[in-house]
Amino acid sequence: MDLNHRLAVSYYKTIANINEQHNVYLVQHSETGHICIKKILDVYNSNIYEYLYNNHIKGTPRIIDYYEDNNRLIVLEEYISGCSLQDKINNSTLNINDITTYITDLCNILEKLHSANPSIIHRDIKPSNIIITEYNHAVLLDFNAAKYFSPTADEDTTLLGTQGYAAPEQYGFGSSSPKTDIYALGIVLKEMLKSTDSFTSSFNTIIDKCTRINASERYNSVSELKNDLCRYFPDSHKTMFHNLSAYLPPGYRTHTPWKMFISTFFYILMIWISMTLEVKSADGANLWIQRIFLLIMFFSTVFGCFNYMNIHKYIPLCTHRNRLVRYAGIALLNLCVITFLFLIMAIILTTCFSH
Repeated sequence: MDLNHRLAVSYYKTIANINEQHNVYLVQHSETGHICIKKILDVYNSNIYEYLYNNHIKGTPRIIDYYEDNNRLIVLEEYISGCSLQDKINNSTLNINDITTYITDLCNILEKLHSANPSIIHRDIKPSNIIITEYNHAVLLDFNAAKYFSPTADEDTTLLGTQGYAAPEQYGFGSSSPKTDIYALGIVLKEMLKSTDSFTSSFNTIIDKCTRINASERYNSVSELKNDLCRYFPDSHKTMFHNLSAYLPPGYRTHTPWKMFISTFFYILMIWISMTLEVKSADGANLWIQRIFLLIMFFSTVFGCFNYMNIHKYIPLCTHRNRLVRYAGIALLNLCVITFLFLIMAIILTTCFSH
């Protein structure tokens, strides 16, 4: 089994050093052109990576492959495009909607980690380990410090974490638990707010409860923290729990006025062309089926070209380093989708109107 993993990893060749000091590299598959991240870890829990490999958690990089070699873990994981939360904090580019979105994303990720059996504790939550994607959502990285929760442990056997974000129990004052991640989450929330003018007494109340020295005085769970966020900020409820930005059609996702205006014009044009289509010897339901499928083809082409819902990451050619290959991949994707829609339409028309 380990030999198969080694062979799979060997197809990836280094194309850039992201952090040579920490052995983090950008690599590319020699045959498919697929790009991902390669990490060589000296400190790790292989059981955690095995779990994440078999049980991908939304909001974390997908583990593509891994194997152990001479007390080191070689990991291939999904490349997440975006900028770090630390950069956004440093550049003071956050607003209240961003903050509530990111903190809710992190809560959702931690809920899934903590609901594993036994619970997975990240233990190194900090802005530099959080990537903000082009869809303005938070992704949590770096699980080399993660461990399984052991309710019988008196204290951590290995002291890991980052000063300023690590809870007291990570320094030998107890055993790490899900409340350890809640502590770090409170510090991250505080750091985000300090870069804006959005500090309120309600936020102070939440941060204070997250970061109590005594773990028993913190929130009992991430779900409880989310409930408090919703209770203190009811106006942000839709932003926090029903953020639809990622689902908006191309042209609307960034809320840029000129892009929205141009997109609206073209969407109306596509609808008008589709709904006024005339086909010889077709009328009634037959004609309307063809009109609807034409509209779906228009929209699927736009969605395919503009990477709707980040669909390109599932098609290796669409993420190829070479621009021409990437464009060819997008064209092939659109061709396949349109061909599929034509087949479905043909089957419907043949079945319903053949006589």
